[in-house]
Amino acid sequence: MDLLLKNVRINDDEELMNVAIKNGKIEKISSSAIDEHATKTIDGEGHVLIPGLVESHIHLDKALISNRVHNQSGTLKEAIAVTAKAKPTFTKEDIYQRAKKALEMEIAHGVTSMRTHAEFSPDTGFDGFKTILRLKEEYKDMIDIQVVAFPQDGIFKLPGMTEMMDEAMQMGADVVGGIPYVDPDPKQHIDFIFQLAKKYNKDIDFHQDFFDDADNITVDYIAQKTIDEGMQGRVSVGHETALAALPPDDLKPIVELMHEAQINVMSLPETDLHLGGRTDTYNVRRCVTPIRKLRDGGVNVSLSTNNIRNPFTPFGNGDIMQVGFLAVPVAHLGGLSDLPTVLDMLTYNPAKALRLSGYGLAVGDNADLVLLDTKKKNDAVIDIPDRLYVIKNGRVTVQTEKKVSLYRRTEDILASQR
Repeated sequence: MDLLLKNVRINDDEELMNVAIKNGKIEKISSSAIDEHATKTIDGEGHVLIPGLVESHIHLDKALISNRVHNQSGTLKEAIAVTAKAKPTFTKEDIYQRAKKALEMEIAHGVTSMRTHAEFSPDTGFDGFKTILRLKEEYKDMIDIQVVAFPQDGIFKLPGMTEMMDEAMQMGADVVGGIPYVDPDPKQHIDFIFQLAKKYNKDIDFHQDFFDDADNITVDYIAQKTIDEGMQGRVSVGHETALAALPPDDLKPIVELMHEAQINVMSLPETDLHLGGRTDTYNVRRCVTPIRKLRDGGVNVSLSTNNIRNPFTPFGNGDIMQVGFLAVPVAHLGGLSDLPTVLDMLTYNPAKALRLSGYGLAVGDNADLVLLDTKKKNDAVIDIPDRLYVIKNGRVTVQTEKKVSLYRRTEDILASQR
């Protein structure tokens, strides 16, 4: 064996397990001792083992610019405007260093797979897009990256963008990205994205219905087109905040259609809470994806970061577990049966959306794993635990010194006094 993990917690209602890894795969899982020789052995001491965290929606190329690009109003409109103004000043080296730092922040926090949106336009060219492709290759032993060809400023209102979208696919984009609401005719935008995806046999990922109100939603059009084109399970939508403004009777048939189309939804609560509801003068809306209603309607929902320290999200440290923690109160996910579903929104659900093969924690799965500094799986999100070990393809890529928190010391004192 290449690696043996002893005494790890996989499920709260089971014995501690031993996990043997060979050639980048999980070879054996057993509650009994595994006596075969291993090159490296880690004693988990009862800590929780999970599959690698999956970051399903992030913009590495726009990360870490909040020290020079400011959004004073906190609105989406200003975030787009000030970032667009700054983008021509971004050099390849600048993008590379910022994106690299953001990527390493995510890796250190246990992300082993990622989908990132990379921009290009007639004004800025392909420098940022090529930089993200470069990082995908450089970090391939530590993280699997899907690169989305993303037209942030629209397609049909910019001369030459249809050709650039096609060129981006030829250059190696993994996913066709879209943002219908920035073009004059959103349905024309959507139709083009489907056409391009069919041409290159690629999945689709839209920034979708990013509004406080539900006046101009097109996700129902996307869902029906997904069914008509036979692309069920291959279309994702990020943000999707406008659905939260729909009355239940209007929302229900859309959720049912999204479920039929197997649309994947990436909710981005950090960004959407920060930007949403800015025109509300009282009783300010949350303006976050209706996570519970989509989940209960059978829609595959994930939680993701979107941005790190830029005009869209002027905070964050690359820890997607904090996004999960935030979603607990924001989306009312703290109930007894709700809380266990949050970890899935950071692992299995985004893995399904990205169609990752061999993902999971079973014999034969890829050995992409994270050992958490918590001993109860149900507390994995609310503890925001340190990632003690991050394992990619059976190899330890991150090791964190275990710290004893004040909470844990207090627990130990109380236990000794009983």
